[in-house]
Amino acid sequence: MVNEEVDEIGKDEEGQWAKYAQYFNADSFWEKLKNYAKIVGCEGIRTALRLYYALDNPDMPKHIKGIIWGALGYFVLPVDIIPDILPVVGYTDDLGILAAALGIAALYITSEVKAKADAKLADWFGPDSCKDE
Repeated sequence: MVNEEVDEIGKDEEGQWAKYAQYFNADSFWEKLKNYAKIVGCEGIRTALRLYYALDNPDMPKHIKGIIWGALGYFVLPVDIIPDILPVVGYTDDLGILAAALGIAALYITSEVKAKADAKLADWFGPDSCKDE
């Protein structure tokens, strides 16, 4: 279902978000998070998880979903503006894109979405290591 919706967004939308939406799929998203969670850090992972879980909101407009898919697609790409393999700075662009998408989708980041993301963070990092500030 998600990939069909991503394909549809890619056909309907123009611009920077749509071109990255095609790279998003749930398997690559979870793989990236599991492999790079400690490098990206709590806040980056929290942002990615909130965006991911917000996609389940049936009230979210298609163009907002497209922005999220584009941001998550950009995140899962290993080679982008600043390649992820570069120490320290490799995820700077990814985190900026995720933060921008979170700002755009903020109305759809419900308390339920936040709770799901925080539960996953607690599972991965420990219950007291990623407190939301």
